[in-house]
Amino acid sequence: MNAVVVLDNEALSVLGGEAAGSRDTVRAAITAAILLQRDVVVPAVVLAEMYRGRHRSQTVDACLSRETGLRVRNTDRSLARLVGGVLHGAAVGSGHMVDAHVVALAIEAGGGICLTGDPDDLGALSAPYPHVTVVDIRG
Repeated sequence: MNAVVVLDNEALSVLGGEAAGSRDTVRAAITAAILLQRDVVVPAVVLAEMYRGRHRSQTVDACLSRETGLRVRNTDRSLARLVGGVLHGAAVGSGHMVDAHVVALAIEAGGGICLTGDPDDLGALSAPYPHVTVVDIRG
């Protein structure tokens, strides 16, 4: 298994100082992943959700350039299929598309940790996948 740490928009926002939450929790998870030579990934669709206005866009870009080891994962056909499966498995609609990407990246890696400020939604999406752990980053 090549466990991965996946950041949702709240986790990335915490790193950028834009949201309340435990920056220490997010940083500790990223540091541990890097030490264990694991990937730290942000779905590109999370960036699309966050790029809203000049100030916020600058914060996101600064965070991405400042944080070493962070990789952005684009959605290709195989990931899209996996995301669709996550949505179908949880019997939810497209309103959960971004969260489903976060869970799908952990599944794609064979397991992982999803850092989120929305553990209820991610927990429901990841419930069928015991190798995916959802971590609440709210402080």
